[in-house]
Amino acid sequence: MKLLNEFKTFINRGSAIDMAVGIIVGSVMTSVVNSLVKDVIMPPVGMLIGGIDFSQWFFVIGGGEPGAHYTTMAAAQAAGATTLNIGTFLNTIISFLITMFAIFIFVKVVNSARSKAPVTMRACPYCQQSVSKLATKCPYCCSALKTEKIEAVGDTELAKGLKSLKEHVGKVAKTAKKVAKIK
Repeated sequence: MKLLNEFKTFINRGSAIDMAVGIIVGSVMTSVVNSLVKDVIMPPVGMLIGGIDFSQWFFVIGGGEPGAHYTTMAAAQAAGATTLNIGTFLNTIISFLITMFAIFIFVKVVNSARSKAPVTMRACPYCQQSVSKLATKCPYCCSALKTEKIEAVGDTELAKGLKSLKEHVGKVAKTAKKVAKIK
């Protein structure tokens, strides 16, 4: 019963649900990124390099028919040849880099949009335990403490941007009203 309650607590935590959503979104994004690399990015790169189809860039390293020249990776593998699939690996590396860049941009946007809560905790100067800034006595070592002021943190970059945009739209609206009155 205790194990079941611990599991319920684990599932109800936001981080477990966030992780599940992240895994699902990641699996869906994989097909999008793979298609972007395979169908959009690599064909022009192949043309610039001389018409190379990177998905078919391979070397036969053993097996198959002696002296045979295979035009496709599938034909070589069907003939029993062992292939070193350089192009597939290159496509995978490019997919990885694009995915990491997309995640970087996403995290950067989310972090700038998050509201920053004011700092309400501090370390006790005697025992170094975390205590409230409003505490007058440390609950760990019973030392007397001076209260500290909790200062509000300024607006996030997103809030500042929205405020600036609102002001700009207000100015444009006032100008439009003036122009309308003149006509």
